[in-house]
Amino acid sequence: MKIERAEDKIINNIKRIHMIGIGGSGMCPLAEILHSKGYILTGSDNNESDPLKRIKNLGIKVFMGHNAENVKDAELVVYSAAISSDNPEIVAAKELGIPTMERSHLLGALTRQFDNVIGVCGTHGKTTVTSMITQILLLNKMEPTAVIGGRLPMINSNGIAGKSETMVCEACEFVDTFLQMSPDISVLLNIDNDHLDYFKTMDNLVLSFHKFLKMSSKAYINGDDELCLKAAKDTEAEIITFGFSGNNKYYAENIAAGKFGFGFDVMMNGKKVINIELRAPGRHNVLNALAAFAVSYEQGVSAEGIKSALEKFTGAGRRFEFLGEYNGFTLADDYAHHPTEIKATLNAAKQLSYNRVIAVFQPFTFSRTALLKDEFIEALSVADKVILTPIMGSREVNTYGIKSEDIAERLNDAIIVDGFDNIADKIIETANENDIVITMGGGDIYKAAHIVQEKLGK
Repeated sequence: MKIERAEDKIINNIKRIHMIGIGGSGMCPLAEILHSKGYILTGSDNNESDPLKRIKNLGIKVFMGHNAENVKDAELVVYSAAISSDNPEIVAAKELGIPTMERSHLLGALTRQFDNVIGVCGTHGKTTVTSMITQILLLNKMEPTAVIGGRLPMINSNGIAGKSETMVCEACEFVDTFLQMSPDISVLLNIDNDHLDYFKTMDNLVLSFHKFLKMSSKAYINGDDELCLKAAKDTEAEIITFGFSGNNKYYAENIAAGKFGFGFDVMMNGKKVINIELRAPGRHNVLNALAAFAVSYEQGVSAEGIKSALEKFTGAGRRFEFLGEYNGFTLADDYAHHPTEIKATLNAAKQLSYNRVIAVFQPFTFSRTALLKDEFIEALSVADKVILTPIMGSREVNTYGIKSEDIAERLNDAIIVDGFDNIADKIIETANENDIVITMGGGDIYKAAHIVQEKLGK
């Protein structure tokens, strides 16, 4: 049973909502869901974007720019974590006595309006598995609602408002935001040393995932990951395991590299269910596909229906996303910003038939770069050549004395280039026929890849 929280009372008793930054990738799917439920929405944003066009096409009124006037008719103002407290619309809402709510609290309240919420958590792979499950359910006419941390190419969006009681949600552990949610089913992919600037210790991180699993009645967990097993102890949820080991309920056998990804047999309790040929590269995607298979199969989707949907899945946006071929080299983009993700992506690229793998990496936040410097060096050393940008500080001040040079000097073939235009030129100058170039990072390094596309005329 889902326990009502303070935000639920607000949401259940109002109709008019204003959303600051409505075109943001995290806000857009929530706006679609609220709109489908009959709420009267307005929104504001500073930048035109594809998600904003999608919102406008629904008939939602959008103001360009942030002004106090924009909130005057609202009964609730919703904002994302990126919006500062001195934003004129936040200030006006407080002056007018209009309640305000951060995006993660709104998402939490929405999860309590659905009877079958699937929350996908873990340090790595959340976006991919949320996307896979969403694609499987959509193509098998299950009509889910979904909130995804990246763009799903099939719908060209970060989410969708469906007609069923099923909601698929990416559940992010950053500053414990996922504890606002109320999942019926949880999926735990892995636990790794990320966000320790907030959690401080691995025990605290494991405890946070434990609290998330404890809210659900059924939990699908990576049975090969000791920390996942630890997080699942004493939760009272029904535990279903997946992994590479035959000890799991769902596991993979006969794994073989194909042209675009791996093929494998899905095994359940020691018996073969079906063979799947993935088009998303990397051995880690076998594990992601197993998690998506287990959840979808037990949601009533046929094995053949899952196979068909997964074999059409080419990755979530910015998750080893192939952008095209230019001057004979292949260009790809990936959100990987933690050493484990970088290593997985680069190893996946190495397993394909390219001459060289060139990584273009933008380190994201000073704290993570300082804390995991040696791991970054080890991960990036998988590439044949590395182009580094200066560190993107995001919300931080560099009190660590860390710089990209500290990584570059310990790699065999690495240079530092500042400015996306300069990086694009360096990519074009460096990449040869049958090389693969992957732009990587949690910031805006993808812009360099887009400039390459513009310069080479595609």
